[in-house]
Amino acid sequence: MTDLICVGSIAGSYGVRGEVRLKSFCAIPEDIETYSPLTDEDGKERYPLVLTRPIKNGFAARLGGIETKEQADAINGLRLFARRDQLPSLPDDEFYHTDLIELEVYDTGGTLLGRVKSVQNHGAADLLELHGPGLKGTVFLPFTLEVVPTVDLDKGRIIVDPPEGLI
Repeated sequence: MTDLICVGSIAGSYGVRGEVRLKSFCAIPEDIETYSPLTDEDGKERYPLVLTRPIKNGFAARLGGIETKEQADAINGLRLFARRDQLPSLPDDEFYHTDLIELEVYDTGGTLLGRVKSVQNHGAADLLELHGPGLKGTVFLPFTLEVVPTVDLDKGRIIVDPPEGLI
């Protein structure tokens, strides 16, 4: 498990005074400010963060060191990370997406199906994107207790019971 968890990303500049459009990936979106300062993916650059106001699909925010529209435009797409120890502990049935990526996925009979490539959410529920040599292409599994009865982070595996005909 990685020590850094992606909690948001920059979606461009907002206005002409160095504010950025911020997408929060936190369960309570405004909580992202409490994890400040955030870092880049390597943990090398630190960004103090202040939310200035809610906007469509996120927040307008100020990041330390970003003073102009050009600087804000230059960091478009930057993913922001918090240290795992800054974040709340999760109940047993909840997981950070980053902890699921690359886990091996087995069916209930013990057959290796593939690995989790990503966790997607298009509005209804989380989907596990699976890739593997035995799959005919990308498979999206609903991340529900019925379909995914077991997630074992210690053993690095997920047990799934996919709906008939999905795989």
